[in-house]
Amino acid sequence: MKTELLQKFKKVIIIDDDLFEHYVYSRVIVNNNFSEITVAFSLASDALTYLQENHNMSELPQIIFLDLYMPYLSGFEFLEAYNKLPEAVKEKSKVFIVSSTISNEDITRVCNDPNVVSFQQKPITKEFLDGITVD
Repeated sequence: MKTELLQKFKKVIIIDDDLFEHYVYSRVIVNNNFSEITVAFSLASDALTYLQENHNMSELPQIIFLDLYMPYLSGFEFLEAYNKLPEAVKEKSKVFIVSSTISNEDITRVCNDPNVVSFQQKPITKEFLDGITVD
């Protein structure tokens, strides 16, 4: 008899301009039963629009994986706009930075943002996903 494993979270958003990273994220997320629904955005501005237009709590993601260096709207600029969203959105959707940056200044800057839960060096791993909990 086959039993279906429950996913840890209902919805996760990936914001990264690298399509290969979308594939890596999706494989690690699926293989570890991390999320029922995964939505990927190549442009941070599209993800921001999605969050602004989907105030219905059931449509909001519980987890946002955000890269820092992207064209048009960087992860830093996304966070500035995200911080202005309604509190209900920020309480529901938790931001995790996943970046290849090795700059201590960048890491300190995002870790001091009140809406960033943590920083993870790319790539994401099973151990990283296992450590994510949201109250």
